[in-house]
Amino acid sequence: MFVKNRLGLIEGTETMLAQEHRMNQITNNLANVDTAGYKKENITFWEMMFTAADNRQRVGKALKPLITHTQGGINTTGNPLDLAINGQGFFQIQTADGVRYTRNGNFTLNAEGQLSSHDGSLVLGDGGPIVLPNENVQIGQDGQIMADGQVVNQLSLVTFEDLNSLEKEGKTFFRIKDNGALAIPVDVVNIQQGHLEGANVSVVSEMTEMIDLQRAYQTQQKVIQTIDDLDSQSITRVGKLT
Repeated sequence: MFVKNRLGLIEGTETMLAQEHRMNQITNNLANVDTAGYKKENITFWEMMFTAADNRQRVGKALKPLITHTQGGINTTGNPLDLAINGQGFFQIQTADGVRYTRNGNFTLNAEGQLSSHDGSLVLGDGGPIVLPNENVQIGQDGQIMADGQVVNQLSLVTFEDLNSLEKEGKTFFRIKDNGALAIPVDVVNIQQGHLEGANVSVVSEMTEMIDLQRAYQTQQKVIQTIDDLDSQSITRVGKLT
């Protein structure tokens, strides 16, 4: 009986840890509901067989982080350097750690006149960093950049056969996992100048899931308390004749 109760405690503890992890994700999603280009975080739960410390097989719970890459809403800002992607693709950003990918088109010009991301990293076009004479530029839906009637560069957008080959870095950057995934140029580019893509987070959905999660957590606490009470009763009754 004690062994069964012990397994029940382990199962209950694993479930509560998973629920805590999911609650942290929901909190992070809600904190970034106004972050341009933010993609919602989620996890999947599944059960797996593994060998426990005493070499018995048991079922454990595993967690796998997931990113939801659905399109966020397009919001008008009027800033000529704010760019939104309507459709598939990522902007390519040159950082100190290599090329990163993002849907956050909240760009600006640095002191050298280079188009830069919110953290100062360089936005890449065909041929490398994009140098602009000023902010008075026109950027077409096809990503072509014009200034003073002259083409000065072309935004370089890419995508991936499997978006699960990307992992999040910071709030809105993504990097390729170590599985050899290749960036593919986007065939149909749809850029909207003077707009930003919002986060793909629904506040109502996140709040609803948070409430459900809190109830499930409290239920699990009661289960663990019940198992603990059964253990206590088993111990106190050992050796009693009546």
